[in-house]
Amino acid sequence: MPVHVDAVVVGLGPGGEEVAGRLADAGVDVVGVDRHLVGGECPYWGCIPSKIMVRAADLVAEGHRIPGMAGTAMVRAEWHPVARNVREATADWDDTAAVDRLTSRGCRVLRGTARLTGRDEVTVRAPDGQETVLQAGRAIVLATGTEPAPPPIPGLDGTPYWTNRDAVAAERLPRSLIVLGGGAIGLELGQAFARFGTDVTVVESAPRLLPQEEPEAGELLARVLSDEGVQVRTGARAALVVHDGNGFTLSGERGERLDAERLLVATGRRTDLAGLGVVNIGVDPDARALPVDERMRVLTASDSAPGVWALGDITGKGAFTHMAVYQAGIVVNGILRHGGAVAAYHAVPRVTFTDPEVGAVGLTEEQARERGLAVRVGLADVARSSRGYIHRAGNQGLVKVVVDDREGVLVGATSVGPWGGEVLGALTVAVHARVPVDELHRTIWAFPTFHRAIGDALRDAG
Repeated sequence: MPVHVDAVVVGLGPGGEEVAGRLADAGVDVVGVDRHLVGGECPYWGCIPSKIMVRAADLVAEGHRIPGMAGTAMVRAEWHPVARNVREATADWDDTAAVDRLTSRGCRVLRGTARLTGRDEVTVRAPDGQETVLQAGRAIVLATGTEPAPPPIPGLDGTPYWTNRDAVAAERLPRSLIVLGGGAIGLELGQAFARFGTDVTVVESAPRLLPQEEPEAGELLARVLSDEGVQVRTGARAALVVHDGNGFTLSGERGERLDAERLLVATGRRTDLAGLGVVNIGVDPDARALPVDERMRVLTASDSAPGVWALGDITGKGAFTHMAVYQAGIVVNGILRHGGAVAAYHAVPRVTFTDPEVGAVGLTEEQARERGLAVRVGLADVARSSRGYIHRAGNQGLVKVVVDDREGVLVGATSVGPWGGEVLGALTVAVHARVPVDELHRTIWAFPTFHRAIGDALRDAG
C-alpha cells in the first residue's frame, strides 16, 4: 500500500537537505530519499575534503617560498596527515550526524533509489530490494545532483581509473598521475598532488585550461602549473587507455603516449534523467537537464508538472553548492506559498581553488558577444596594481571586466590571483546589482590590495 505524505524530496545533497529541513520545520510531513550519503557530494567528496587537500598543498608551497624572503626552511611534505584530516572531516564517510540532523527536525529519511512512477508518486527501492511507494499530496522535489561522466575512450571502461571520489579518499600518494580534464576538479586535485611530490600530467582536449572561463585565466594558470613542474597538454585528445595491472598508458590521437601509476578522469558530470523516471511526468528522458520555470517548477512540453519542483545540478543552471542552496530557498517559498523573488542567473559566481585562485561571475567576453551584446573589456595585472605586494604564489594574477556598453554595467568579470575568490565578492555585487560603471569608477580601492586591480581593469575598459 502507498504511504501518503505531504512532500517527497529526492536527493539529500545541500539543496535537498535544505528543502527537507525547512519544510519539516514548517510542519510539513516530508520524506527525504537518497541512495548515497545524506549531505551529498560536497561534504564527503567535493567542496570540503578537496579544499582540505588544496589548503595543505598551499602550505607546502608557502613553506618553499620562505628562502629569500623570510629566512631558511626545510619542507618535508607528508600525505598521511592530509588523508587523516579528510577522514576526520567526512567522519570516515559516515552520514549518521547528517541523518540525525534531519530526523531531529521531523523529516523521515529513506535510503534507496527513487524513481518517479506518477505525477504525485515516487517509488523507492531499498538496497535489499524492498520497494516503498510514496504518494505526495503537496510536492515532489527533485535534487539528485550528478555523477562523474567518463568519456567513451576505448579501453577506459573496466580499468581502475580514479574519479574525484577515489582521489579524495586516497590514503597513499601515487608516484605519477595523469589527469584527464583541465577543468576545476582536475586542476585543483592535480596541483594538490603535484605539490606533495606526485609527477602530474594534465591532458585537456580543448585549446586551453578552464575552457569555460576567460582565455587569459587558463593561459595564466597553465604557466603557473608548468613552472611548478606539472606537464600541461592542451588540444590533446585521448584515443586509447591501457592498464597492465601496474599502471596506465594513455595514447593520444596524434600518437603521443603517456604513462602513469594512476589515471584521474575529471571530464565532466551527468545526470540520469531516464533512471529518475521523468518520462512519467512528461519530460524528455534524454534531456541534458530538467527544464524549470523561474519558481523552480518542472516544465513539460505543454505546461508545468503540478507539484513537481527541481533544484541543483539537474536544472543545468550551474553545478555549485551555492546554486543548489539558492534554488532551495525559492522552492521552499513556492511550496509554502510565501512568494518571494524568482530565480535570476545573471550573476552566478564560481571559483576554481587552484593557486592562484580563479574566480568568475556572470558572462565571459565570448559569451556576451555570442548574445549580441556590444561590450568593451578591461584587463589589469594584479602584480602591477598591487605594486609588488607578494603573497602566496607571488602576486601573479589578473582582473578582467566585461562591460555592456549600452547599459553601462558589468555583465561579467574574472579575478585571478591570491585570494581570487575573495576579490570576486566585490565584482559579484557589481554584476548582481547592475551597479553603473560610472559609479564603480568613483569607488576608492584600498592600497596595497589585490582588489585594487578592479579599478585598474575598469579604467582599461574606458
